[in-house]
Amino acid sequence: MPSKSWKGQWDAVAIAAVVLLALSFAFGGASQNHALRLALVELASLPLLVLASGRLIHTGVWREHRFALGLLAAVVAIPLIQLIPLPPAVWTALPGRDQMGLALQLAGVEPGWGPLSVTPDRTWGSALALAPAAAFFMAMLSLSQVQRERLVQFCIAAAIASILLGAAQLASGGDSLYPWNWTGPGSVTGFFANRNHLASALLVALPFATVFGAATLRRRDRRTTALWFGALFAGLVIVALAAIRSRAGITLFAPVMMITLLAAWIAAGRGRPAPGLLVLGGAIGAALTVVAVLALPPILARFDTGNQLEGRSDRWPLVAETAQSYLPLGSGMGSFDAVYRSVEPLEKLDCTFFNQAHNDYLETWLEAGWLGIGAILAFLIWYARRCWTAWRARPSREGDLQRAASIGIGVLLLHSVVDYPLRTATLAVVFALCCGLLELARRSDQTH
Repeated sequence: MPSKSWKGQWDAVAIAAVVLLALSFAFGGASQNHALRLALVELASLPLLVLASGRLIHTGVWREHRFALGLLAAVVAIPLIQLIPLPPAVWTALPGRDQMGLALQLAGVEPGWGPLSVTPDRTWGSALALAPAAAFFMAMLSLSQVQRERLVQFCIAAAIASILLGAAQLASGGDSLYPWNWTGPGSVTGFFANRNHLASALLVALPFATVFGAATLRRRDRRTTALWFGALFAGLVIVALAAIRSRAGITLFAPVMMITLLAAWIAAGRGRPAPGLLVLGGAIGAALTVVAVLALPPILARFDTGNQLEGRSDRWPLVAETAQSYLPLGSGMGSFDAVYRSVEPLEKLDCTFFNQAHNDYLETWLEAGWLGIGAILAFLIWYARRCWTAWRARPSREGDLQRAASIGIGVLLLHSVVDYPLRTATLAVVFALCCGLLELARRSDQTH
């Protein structure tokens, strides 16, 4: 654990983490066409990366988290390995490189040394994009409990600010309030470029606000501000999801809310539901009633695609087939757009462009091959073990946050089946925050 001299709320690591989190929400809400903004987030991660790693090494805390830090190192190593120069006889013999070799042959150019990635510039970008999440994960392991709580509260405040910005976007009807100029007027996106990613951010914040409120019942705290805030926030999220009209967000809400209520019951002390929990349930029920009366038809319309081609899942078989041709090492992180354009059938061409697979697991399989799938499986094993520990632990301030973090991670993992939330810097940093909290369940289990 960090030494006592580092338990203040605003030491250097905590300040660097707050700065990175703020810049991530301000400039990291898109997954493309934002190189300058993303560069600001990546530059802001460097001081935190140095400070957090230095503290972990100096205190020896890194030894308690060797598996998690090793897994993080493996994820960062994948794009770096793909950038290692290889002799021409090696890279031209790799699966999927026959067209590149043929193009050089037709141009009369002798192949030189080249990396495994077919788009090394995009792979460099993918490697650099990992820096904010990596830095924030290490920071979470080195901060005090109070500091971690402050960062979670900052995320909740940023979620509320995003809802308010989304309401202003909806009311204005123009495009002046959108931080990303390719977002169409009339959409509710907040700080994000995509309505689905805003919905995910709200669903990640929901369990944290709820357990903060429910924990006051366990502590017999006479101040009910946190409890009322949790109830109001839950109602606000429901109304916001109705306005956002993200199909993924609406679909995930019911299971997330049920697991969140279970976490709230544990945070309240696992006893008979107190009046405070009934207030929380009443706020949720009231918000659902309002949504059902006022906004149900347009929500249902979002699920009625009629005879229109969905444009996502119908292209997954081609992505899977293309991934097979690049196995076992993949085409290189960040190469999906270029690779898919090279195999896209003419009959699929239209006024839209399919620059992401809208399935991060499938896209990782294409770009990173078996190394990527191995990293995902190792992460899922880590996630299952930490969830088992966190949900078995007795109620405590740290345990409450760990259970909420496990729900937040689950939201983003499930959303990644039909989208690419973790390819935005904002959600990648929030994901790292949740992973850092959940990793501490190992330490809690050892101390009980």
